[in-house]
This record gives sequence, structure tokens and C-alpha cells, in this order.
Amino acid sequence: MDLDAWTRARTPLWTRLDALVRARRLDGAQADELVRLYQATATDLSAVRSAAPDPETVTRLSQLLGRARGRLAGTHAPAWSDVARFVVVSVPAALHRIRWWTVAVMAAFLLVGVATGLLVALDPDARALMGTPASQREYVEEQFAAYYEPGAGFATMVWTNNAWIAAVCVGTGITGVLPVYMLLSNAVNVGAAGGLMAAHGRLDVFLQLISPHGLLELTAIFVAGAAGLRLFWTMVDPGPRPRGRALAQEGRALFTVAIGLVGVLAVSGLVEGFVTGSTLPWPVKVAIGAVVLAAFWAYTLVLGRRAVAAGETGDLTADRAGYTVATAG
Repeated sequence: MDLDAWTRARTPLWTRLDALVRARRLDGAQADELVRLYQATATDLSAVRSAAPDPETVTRLSQLLGRARGRLAGTHAPAWSDVARFVVVSVPAALHRIRWWTVAVMAAFLLVGVATGLLVALDPDARALMGTPASQREYVEEQFAAYYEPGAGFATMVWTNNAWIAAVCVGTGITGVLPVYMLLSNAVNVGAAGGLMAAHGRLDVFLQLISPHGLLELTAIFVAGAAGLRLFWTMVDPGPRPRGRALAQEGRALFTVAIGLVGVLAVSGLVEGFVTGSTLPWPVKVAIGAVVLAAFWAYTLVLGRRAVAAGETGDLTADRAGYTVATAG
């Protein structure tokens, strides 16, 4: 294909489409013309991508088609449909693709946490590193339970803090080090707190206070760590794709995970702010925590499996993901 000659021949059609898109009002004939030109331009974009991929032309036509699609479909419906698609297709697909990474991170976290807890509970020297006997008693008998103060302010604080941890795990995943450090430090802190409570005969209080929100909250942190490590592994082993393309595709899909976790952590923050420190019976609190965790995994496994079977990955659609250089094989 002689791209320059072909572009000159097709430019009047694209210019006319652009004019119709920009027009304030369209009559019936103009609306029909807009549909025909949109279809023709979509065919042109496909031809350029397959026969003579040129970044400038692909970008120009993609942007023109995006604006034309918005004019054809209206200004409000696409926005809501995009949000709905993101929630019920993109996020669960991205979560489903890293489910085994999430399980592996969870297993490692629990192993480190339980080992740390046993060390603190059984070794007086390890407990001594956590403060004087008086400060330990104050933490066990007062501070641990006092932390969970019911209210919207506490829920918001917990949400933003955990969302930040999740974002750091995903955003720094390519290093392969920072997600491991974040997960390891959190596992040690949780295990040490549980071990200290157990050493003073208050393990039941620890489990009752951490279970309602912690089941979902910690799962979200596991997912964030899994997403970060998956991105690092993509850099190490991109598979059949060029490394740059693999990182771009996986990075966009895992950014979808990060956005989805904002919602997940909002739910756990609400549970922590309004359920954990409430006067509800402990069995009811733990049941609420179990229900929200089950809902998360149902969302991931049921909707996610359906989306992945339909070819979804959590990445942007082809017309929004940007230009991709054609490669053989």
C-alpha cells in the first residue's frame, strides 16, 4: 500500500466525518451520512493497521472514530455503559487472571504471620523487643481494642491508608522488591500483634477484632501484592510477546486491579468503621466479615471466569489501548 497516496485519497472522507461530528445539529440525511462515514473510516483504520501500520495515521483515525462513536451513541449512555462494563467485566477478568498469584501470596503471608506469632507468643526474648512488660499490658488491655473506634472518620482513614498500601504494591511491582517488603512487613506486624495478644491470654479478642474486616482487607492486600509480582514476572518472562508490549498490556490490566481494589477496600473500611468496633454480637460481626469475603471471591471467580472465557483480560479495548506495531508470528 502506498500510504501517502491512499491517505490523500481518503482525507476528504475523514474531513467530512470530522465536520459532521463537530456539527451542533444533524438532520436525518446528515445522521445517515455520519453512520456511513463512521463505518467507512473504521474499515480504513483496519486496513492501515493490517497493511501499512503507521502510528500517526492510526492515532488520528482512532481519535476520530472515538468522537464519532460518542456522537452516534449520545453523551451520557456510553459513560455509564463504560462504568458498568468496567465493574462487571474488566475488574473481575483482571482479578481472575491473577487468582493463583493471590493464593500463593496469601499462603506465604499466613506462613510468615503464623511463624512470627508463635515466636512472639513462646519466646520471652522476642516479646521483650516489643516493649516493656508495662507497655505490653497497656497495648493488650487497652490500645488494641481502643484503635477500632466506630465512625465515618475512622472508616475513611482506614480506607485511604489501605488503598495507599495497595497502590504502592501494584505501582512498584515492576521492581519485584517493594511489594515483597510491604507484604513481609505487614505479615510480621500482624503476626507479632497476634502473638503478643496470645501471650497475655487475649488471642480471642485479637481474632474477634481482626476477623470482621480483616478477612476482606487482607485479601485485598494479597491481591495487590499478587498484581505487583505478576508485573515483575512479566518483565522477567514476557512469553511470546515483545517485552515492551507485554509490560504495557499487563500494566494496563493490573492498573484495573488497583482501581477495583479501591472499591474492595472501601467495603472493608466500612466494615471496620461500623461493624468491628460496634456493639453487635461477635458471631454476627465475624459472619458479616465472612459474607463480604465470600462475595468478593464469587465476584472474582464467577464473573471473572465468564469474562476471561469471552476473551477479556482487564486491558483497555483495542481502540483505546494505543498503537501496536505489527509483528510476525
